[in-house]
Amino acid sequence: MSERSVSKQKRGKRWYTVIAPENFDRKELGSTFADEPEKINGRTVESTLGDLNDDQGANNVKLTFKITDVGSDAAYTEFIQQELTRDYLRSLVRRGASKIEANVTAITKDDYRVQVQPVAFTTKKADRSQEHEIRRIMTELTREAITGHTYDALTESVVEGRLSSAIYGDAKVIYPLRRVEVKKFSLEAHPEEVEAEEEAAVSVDEDDVAVDVDEDEATEA
Repeated sequence: MSERSVSKQKRGKRWYTVIAPENFDRKELGSTFADEPEKINGRTVESTLGDLNDDQGANNVKLTFKITDVGSDAAYTEFIQQELTRDYLRSLVRRGASKIEANVTAITKDDYRVQVQPVAFTTKKADRSQEHEIRRIMTELTREAITGHTYDALTESVVEGRLSSAIYGDAKVIYPLRRVEVKKFSLEAHPEEVEAEEEAAVSVDEDDVAVDVDEDEATEA
């Protein structure tokens, strides 16, 4: 490619400032480069909770945002995932102690489907029945948090550690806990996607019923 072509290509591109959602105080997440606004829609941007809050102690929490709208010089995002770093998770594991995990997928009050994976670490090794009961509490409280909050409110509860604290408070009476964290929290489907899936499921059920009716009529004939 000639120098003139390269220069012309660069002149057609521009930088867009990537902005976090309102529940992350519209903080800047960085910049992205494109020649057309449409080309950055759907791009994902990663940051850490430490970078957003100027707290280096929170750099073990990775946040992922997706660009959903583009203005003249800014790209606006939605939050789609929080995940703990592998190094941090490894640092929490202790020999002779239990690591108890749960995985909950449910629908929020405003019809977003999300997946939340809490994890608890005990001070010493718990027996199987204690681990089972702690997992039950984790699952129950996580499901209640999902179904009882809007997506934005749930995001704040997870990111700010309120869900982890609630689990810790209830589960520590079963066996002493050293730590409770949300290992991963991710957006699985938007309300319109959930609705489309439900409509498709209903349509399939209706088709099955229609086939059954036809078979019965054919038998009677």
